[in-house]
Amino acid sequence: MAWNEPGNQKPDPWGRKNNDGPPDLEAQMRKWLGRLGGVFGGRGGNGGSQSGGEAGAAGFGLIAIVALLIWSLSGFYTVQEAERGVVMRFGAYHETVTSGIHWLPRFVDKVITVDVSKVVQKRAAGRMLTQDENIAEVELGVQYRISDPVKYLFNVRDPDRTMEHVAESALRLVVGQSSMDDLLTGGRDQVRIRSEEEMNRIIEPYQTGLVITEVTLQVAKAPNDVQASFDDAIKAREDEERVITEARTYSSKQEPIAEGRASRIVQEAQAYKQEVVARAQGEVARFVKLLPQYELAPEVTRKRLYLETMQDVLSNSSKVLVDVEGGSNMMYLPLDKIIGTRPGYTPRVEVSPLSSEPAGANPASNDPYLNSSRR
Repeated sequence: MAWNEPGNQKPDPWGRKNNDGPPDLEAQMRKWLGRLGGVFGGRGGNGGSQSGGEAGAAGFGLIAIVALLIWSLSGFYTVQEAERGVVMRFGAYHETVTSGIHWLPRFVDKVITVDVSKVVQKRAAGRMLTQDENIAEVELGVQYRISDPVKYLFNVRDPDRTMEHVAESALRLVVGQSSMDDLLTGGRDQVRIRSEEEMNRIIEPYQTGLVITEVTLQVAKAPNDVQASFDDAIKAREDEERVITEARTYSSKQEPIAEGRASRIVQEAQAYKQEVVARAQGEVARFVKLLPQYELAPEVTRKRLYLETMQDVLSNSSKVLVDVEGGSNMMYLPLDKIIGTRPGYTPRVEVSPLSSEPAGANPASNDPYLNSSRR
């Protein structure tokens, strides 16, 4: 039942009697201020009471509990998977936490999250003097990430700026020890590798908590004023390498052919050697078998050997000169003409011992030549 309904005996919350007229706001303000003073242990409008003091103590405890609850809930925080949390207690390093949900006492501890998976890119560029006193425009790209959050936050004031200075210093050192040809042609990879090694050597004593992941030599060229001349030099060097490559290709093709030809010649020589040796051994064996017959009839055997030898010699010659004993002229036998007039016929010349009779005196031979016959 509402307080202003008929028959309701409840008092007016605004302190009015008979529920008529506007509420007395000043009286209500004094009443509320008195209650608030009682909550905090003061005296009420009527001089305070023991019940008001107890109510003030209970209210203060409730406020303290609520404040403690809010403080406790505000201490929860989350560290992402790619981050690490560096906890500071009263401004000093306390611990490093990994990913997940953590709690810290608010206003006592403070957490700084650091992304350890993010790859940062920096570059070092400028005109630099090479070892052969040429000026080159070089640009080096560096990629790195944070490996130790504590060292990254506290060892160096500005680790990223330090990395830029280290990259430029290492690049100038390496370029100063390299020639212009190394920068423009085949030595670029060596310049990149040496630059990375120098950067690691220089930055290690600083303990920045950074680790270099990749170094790339992005630009290496001559100044624009002399770029055309360097392009011509590079083209000539490329032509030289192309000619050398073609020569090596031709050499690789010709070497097997030459080796095969040499092997064939060696095999033919070995076969010829074996043939000559076998023929010589056969001749020796023939003479060994002929020796007993020669010992039995030396004169007959000697003449027979002579006749066989002359037959072999004259059968390979197309011209034969015959000296007729007792004659004044030397006979000439044109065997090549004789062979040409009778195709397919190969004459065989037999030589007999010279006698004192004229060649035509032999009735058994119709050949006008000395002891020669065609078969």
